[in-house]
Amino acid sequence: MANVLLGVTGSVAAVRVPALFDAFTAAGHAVKIVATNAATYFFDPAPLRASGVLTLDEDEWPGRDSGERYARGDEVLHIELRKWADVFAIAPLDANTLAKLAVGLCDNCLTCVWRAWDVSRPVVLAPAMNTLMWQHPFTRRHLRSIAADSGASHIPAHLADEALIAQINDRSKTLRIVSPVTKQLACGDVGIGGLADVSEVVAAVQFMLARAQAA
Repeated sequence: MANVLLGVTGSVAAVRVPALFDAFTAAGHAVKIVATNAATYFFDPAPLRASGVLTLDEDEWPGRDSGERYARGDEVLHIELRKWADVFAIAPLDANTLAKLAVGLCDNCLTCVWRAWDVSRPVVLAPAMNTLMWQHPFTRRHLRSIAADSGASHIPAHLADEALIAQINDRSKTLRIVSPVTKQLACGDVGIGGLADVSEVVAAVQFMLARAQAA
């Protein structure tokens, strides 16, 4: 059993958060979720909040709305989540958050966890976005930047998508990218960009945990 931190961003594919949570739990893992505020438009956060497993941005600053202030010794939530987790899986990963990860922006709890993450520990990214967003040159640039920071340097820029992801996964010992799939997307377009099947995301996490244990 491992501690799986599931990051969730504002892709329509966030509708599958309950299924992802159930699948990781069924695999025997303890699961916590950190979600962007945009992500909660696509799933009901109430049951997960009630069970204490879902963290939102406002949890980073408890009492702020009533005028409370940070006191020395208070927990820093994104650091506590990082300490707790054995693996960080962001599924779905939208285009906006992918860009933030690539350049190190940390303006919400999820991206703060990413920026504070120990890069020697495993990460799984499962992108999901519109086809033209996926095919935009920025996407490849951002993936290659993240890969370089994870030890997969010198990835050629000209590779086709599947070859690019295969090289990243082969060369990095701590990063695994789960390729999006071709399907009819929520917007009605047909093309690549859909979130991979829940079982594929879980399998990627299991693979990275096994690799980390063997290292």
